[in-house]
This record gives sequence, structure tokens and C-alpha cells, in this order.
Amino acid sequence: MAASPMRKVALRNLAAHKVRLVLTVLSVVLGTAFISGSFIFTDTLQSTFDGIFAAQAKGVDVRVQPKEQQSLGVPNDVVDKLSHLDGVKTVAPSVNGPVVLLKDGHAVQTGGAPSFGQSYLPPGKSVAEPDKFIDGVPPAQPGQVAINSGGAERAGLKVGDHTTVLVPSKGNIDVTISGIYDIDASSTGGFIALQFEDAQARQLFTDGLHVAYVDIAAQPGVKADDLRDRIKAALPDYKAQNAQQVRDDFKAQLGNALKFINYFLLAFGSIALLVGTFIIYNTFSMLVAQRLRELALLRAVGASRGQISRSVVGESLIVGLIGSALGLAAGVGLSFGLSGLLNAFKLGLPTGTMSLEPRTVFVALGVGTVVTVLSAYAPARRAAKVPPVEAMRSESNSAGESLRLRTIIGAVLAVAGAVLVVLGARGTGGSAATVVGIGAAALIFAVLFASPALSRPVVTGLGVLVRPFGPVGRMARNNAIRNPRRTAATAFALTLGLMLVSAIGMLGSSAKASVSDLVDKGVKADYILAGPPGGIIGVPLAATATVGQVPQVKDVVAFHGVALRVDGKQVIGTAPEGPMAKVLNYTVEQGTDQLGDDDIMVSETYASDHDWKLGESVEISSMDYKKFKVTVAGIYKDTQLLQNMVTPMALYQKTVPVSYQSSFLVLVAAQPGADLPAMRKNLEKATEQYVIVQVLDRNDFKGAQGKQIDTLLAILYGLLALAVVIAILGIVNTLALSVVERRREIGMLRAVGMQRAQVRRSIYLESMLIAIFGAVVGVILGLALGVGFLKTLADLGIATIAVPWVQIVLMLLASGVVGVLAALWPAVRAARTPPLAAIADL
Repeated sequence: MAASPMRKVALRNLAAHKVRLVLTVLSVVLGTAFISGSFIFTDTLQSTFDGIFAAQAKGVDVRVQPKEQQSLGVPNDVVDKLSHLDGVKTVAPSVNGPVVLLKDGHAVQTGGAPSFGQSYLPPGKSVAEPDKFIDGVPPAQPGQVAINSGGAERAGLKVGDHTTVLVPSKGNIDVTISGIYDIDASSTGGFIALQFEDAQARQLFTDGLHVAYVDIAAQPGVKADDLRDRIKAALPDYKAQNAQQVRDDFKAQLGNALKFINYFLLAFGSIALLVGTFIIYNTFSMLVAQRLRELALLRAVGASRGQISRSVVGESLIVGLIGSALGLAAGVGLSFGLSGLLNAFKLGLPTGTMSLEPRTVFVALGVGTVVTVLSAYAPARRAAKVPPVEAMRSESNSAGESLRLRTIIGAVLAVAGAVLVVLGARGTGGSAATVVGIGAAALIFAVLFASPALSRPVVTGLGVLVRPFGPVGRMARNNAIRNPRRTAATAFALTLGLMLVSAIGMLGSSAKASVSDLVDKGVKADYILAGPPGGIIGVPLAATATVGQVPQVKDVVAFHGVALRVDGKQVIGTAPEGPMAKVLNYTVEQGTDQLGDDDIMVSETYASDHDWKLGESVEISSMDYKKFKVTVAGIYKDTQLLQNMVTPMALYQKTVPVSYQSSFLVLVAAQPGADLPAMRKNLEKATEQYVIVQVLDRNDFKGAQGKQIDTLLAILYGLLALAVVIAILGIVNTLALSVVERRREIGMLRAVGMQRAQVRRSIYLESMLIAIFGAVVGVILGLALGVGFLKTLADLGIATIAVPWVQIVLMLLASGVVGVLAALWPAVRAARTPPLAAIADL
């Protein structure tokens, strides 16, 4: 029976302060919406892809393929061996490779989805279930292709249309659409799958000695798993799987990719929820302080400490449940919005029925509710411990509590965090970044603990900004430092958001500055040929020879990427085709850069790490474990342009599948005295047929790289905007509650002559000071952590650290504006306070 009145008190308080309830619930909604939306979005994608992959390897008993995707494939003699194994009825070798579909002289954009060609096998030769053709017929001769329905729709192609396909290793191929087939009628996506007649596919995508994989049908009476095990024993260097394992492999690869997206989105949802936590905590702290008299009266009439605590926690439980439920519902809308936004950018994602897993419901409701209850627990305990008599004669005790202990804790954490960041910044790689990350966490908690003590001197110093406003400005400053706990808690949300924005801004500026320095200091060429940004397809091999025939061109050097293994670990190298010293600046410390077919060059660091000496014979292997003996002919000073190893073209051609052979860059140097603008026009005309090739000068190239970086940053900033929005709501919430707390004070000021405009101005200025305080601390912390993390990325090519000063100044100015905007409603509310009613209010 005793609990029932307290429950009524909690419900009455919620009902009596609807605006406060809405603002608090909203902070929970935004955080949980992002988390639930992330799960729903990736679960829906996973479910849709699962439907597409269900058609993979249907009818296949065993598929044999290399263990590594970047290997040359399955040799023809292995295919012959498979056909003679006991239990094998039919073998169906298949080939595939990346392509670019051209339409009316333009590349058909897939938005990052794959675009590939593959061999078509007629029913007599195929093992897998045949594709369902919805129009036309399969390709029967060279020059004919079938296209998937989604690709046909995206390209605007129909049966009988003539078009062109760009194969990176072979150039342009003219084709006719013979048919359109359906992969999965329930899903659409941006990917393009072209089927070529088998002989032409082999000519386009293989070296004539390998195939991509082999599908096998077992003889009647032979179990698929038994045949698989038999093949594994006979060919241990290859991967043999039944059809379900093939589908599971596809799902696992996709799952890893989606897991990254999910973690990425969840990280920002967690940031939003963390920021929301401080708002909730701040809100309940103020509510408890304002209700001390009410709670003391309840204590005086018989309520126990436990009942008081449970009353406040009960309010938070209701807020948490409401906010989490609304956040879950909002997450559904957010997932659809995110999918629509990505498809608006033509990212080629498939669409399907929304997938709402029970796990998503439990996580959203659990996280939002637990965070809210925990945020209210400390204020609830503090309220319960205040003696009734003391609470009745004091409106708030929180402002006067000692800050010594938490300041000492903050100082210790600050020292520890700074030491860890400095130590981590001395190294590179994942372990160094982890140390910096631990230091960053310590510094964030240091700010959390020490910011109340820090707020007084900083806000006092910032008071110079409001000095021109006279007494009103001084009042605003005094109000901001009156309760340092509240000021610090309010500002911390903005501190966290701007810390991340500053660190990411430094990452972007430093990445662009590093690219600029690398190009300015390392590239001697006049023009750079590059493929589409972010794609696996670079400059077609044929473009190099074409460019060499352009008038006024002196040197053309194509650069190819090659993946190799050393001691079982992957190393990425560069294979130059041409005299690279003519177009690049680099320093050979030992030996020579004139490589024979069995020579390599390595960077100083790589040679040191592996204890390789000049002239030493070493063993390297391809991705499919074929071993090669090579000689270290040269050691060069570390440069990002050449990666860790330089190989001859002979080794590149032996280790990289034909279908993936292309140039990631082609550097072109002009003859002395050449007319560069005219030469550029000739280069553009010569490469026009390849469509995807961009002709760039050095400034263009730097601008293109900067644009990619800006695109990534725009996504990050868009997600971080959620945290900033919640921080603004926190300022609104705090000021609104502060106005209620200072109702009698404001009424007294109005009674002695303070104008409504002056009341509003004091609230605006107070909010501005709090926002700028949070922004200043966030920017300083973000810059410090940005430097620490960037130092650990030096081995990835970010060698120049640049501070985006213009962005930082704009952020500080914007923070002041945000503070004013957040104060609009609380200020108007304060200005409307009736003087006599406020003075009489108890």
C-alpha cells in the first residue's frame, strides 16, 4: 500500500511537466533510434542478400576453387584430373572477371555494386540449375551477351540492343544483348552480371591456362559430401565445398562487410546515446534539486529514503521505456530513410522486406531504459540522503558541494591520458592506435570529472565576450558559473560532439595535405591517367600503348598493384611498366632500380624488418602459394608511392589473374617545350574510347583525391550532427529547467525594473557562454587526440599533420550561435514570468 501513493507522486510529476518530459524522452529517442535503425538496416540487407545467394550453386554437388580470391585460378590440368576422379560425373569449368558496361559512350554507374562478366554454359555442359530467361535467349556465339534484369533496367537495355563492354585487360568489346535473365525476382540491386559465350569468356578473362572455379556433379549413388572429401584428399591445395558451403561462404563474406557498416553506425548511435545520457543525468539532477522541498515534505510525512529513491528512479523508468519504444519505431523509419538515401546516390543496394529481429527490440528497449535509469540513480540517491529539515530551508545543495575529489580524479586521469597518448603517438599501427585510444578515453573522463572546476575560470575568462552588454552580461556570466556542475554537464554534450568533429576535421585536412605533399614532391609527370574513384577497375592496359602515340609525349609509365606473400603474410607491391625514374622522385639507397625478371626492390623499413640484404636471394610466393626465388637488387628510401616492394612486370604477369590486370595510375611526361594544353586535349581524345579514364594534371589529381576525402567526411559529419543536435536539446532542456529554478529571482528582477528584453538577453548570453565553453574544451581535446591518432597513421601515408584553422574558428562561432538559438524558447519563457506571482511562489 505504501508504494501506491509514491507511484502516484511519480506519475503526477511527469504529467505536470509535459515539456520537460518531452525533451528528456527525445534525448532517449534519438540515441536508441540510431541503434535500432542500424540493426534493422543491416539485418534487412543481410536478409535480402541471403535471398539472392540462395540461388548460388543450385544443383551443384561440389565446387572446387582456389583458397585465395586473388590467385590465378584452377589450372587446366587440375580440371582434367577432376574429371577422372572416381564419383565425378560432370565437370563444368567457369570463368569471370570485372567489366564496365558502356551505354551511349558513358559508363553505366553501379554505385559501388559489382559489375562482372562470366561464362555461360548451356544445359548440356552446365551443372548448376539454369538461369530463368525472361526475354530473349542465352549467348550462343562471340559478340553476344545476356544481362541480368536489374542491370538491364539500370542501363536501359533490351534484347537486340548493341552496346560496348570494357574489359580492363583487353579493351573495348562490341556486343549485342541476346537475352535478359532473372537472378532473384524479389530483389533488385545495382550490380551488373553479363554472360558471355564460353569460348569468348575464356579469351577475355583467363590466360588460357586457368579457370576461376569448377562445378562438379556426382555420379548417381555418390553422396556430395563424400565426393567433396575425396576431392579434398586428392587436391589439398584447393578449396572443395558442397553447395551449402558455397552459399555460406558468400554469406560470411557479406556478413563481414555488413558487420563493418553496422559497427560504424552503432558507434555513432552510441555517441548519440552517450551525449543523451548526460542530458538525462543533468535533467534529473536539476529536477531533484528543484523538488528538494517537495521530497523533504514527503520524508516528513513518513516516506522512507528507499521510497524517495524509487520514486525518482520510477520516473526515469517510465521515461526510458517511452523513449526506447519511440526510438525503436523511429529506427524503422530511419532504416528506410538510410536505404533510400544510399539508393538516391545510386549505391546499388538491393531492396527487400524489412527485417525486425527480436534482438533489435530487446537491445533498443534494454539500452534506452537502462541508460535512463542509471542516469537518474545518482540524483535519486542524493535526494534521498538530504535531511528533511535542511531540504525545506534550501532550494538546492548541489551548487555548493565540494568539487575537490572529482577534480583530483580528473587531474590524475588527465596526466595518465596525456602520457598514454604521447607514448602511443611514438609508434604506428594498430597497437599504437590502441594505446592512443585508451589515452583518449582517459582524457575524456578527465574532462568529465574536472570540467566543473574548469568551468569557473574558463567561463570567467569568456566573460570578456559579454562585457559590452554591461550588467546584463555580468549577470549572464554569474549565472553560468553559479552552478559549475550543471554548466559542465550541459557543456559536456557539446564538448564530446565537437571533439569528434575536430579530430575528424584534422584527419581530413591531414590526409589532403599528405596527398598534396606526396604529389608535389614525388611526381615529376605532367599528366596522370586514373580510373574511376574507389573502384577495383583502373586504367585499361591498352590505354598505355595508346597514350604513347600521342604527339609531344616523351615518357609513359604505367603502375600496377601486385599482391604477394612473404613468410605467409601479404605484402602489396608496385610493378612499373616503363622508366619510372623519368616520372617519379625516389631515392635508391643501395643497389639499382634497373630490375631483371628475377629481381625486386624493397623499402628500407621492409628490408630491415625482414633482415634482407642487398644481393640476397629471397623467396616470395603468389597468393596461390606458387614460390619464386628473387634477388634483392635495390633498397629504396621509404615512399608511399612505391609501397613496400617494387617488382618487374614479368613477376606481375605470373602472379596476377588476367581478368584483374590493369594500371592503378599511368604517369605521362611531356617533351621539353611541349604545348601542355594541346597535349592534354590529345590525351583526352586518345583515351576517349575507354570512357572511365580521367586525364588529370597534378592539381586535378590532388583535387580528385580531396573530393573523395570530403565525401567520406561529409558522411561522418552527417552522422555526428545527431550528437550535436542532442547537445543543443540538452542546452534547451537545462536552460528551461534553470528558468523554473530561478523563477523567484527573475520575478524580483522584473519587479525592480528589469525589462523583458534584458531578461531574454541575459538568458541568450548565458547559453552562449556555456556553448562556447563546451566548444573550446572540445576543440582543444579534439586537436590533441587528432595529433595522437594521426601520428599512428604515418605508415599509411598520412605524413603531414594539418590543422583546419578556418573550420575550427567557424565551429567556435557556430557554437555561440547555437547557444543563442538554443536559448530562444527558454528566454521567451523567462521574460514572460509574472513578477508578483513569481515572488509569491514558494
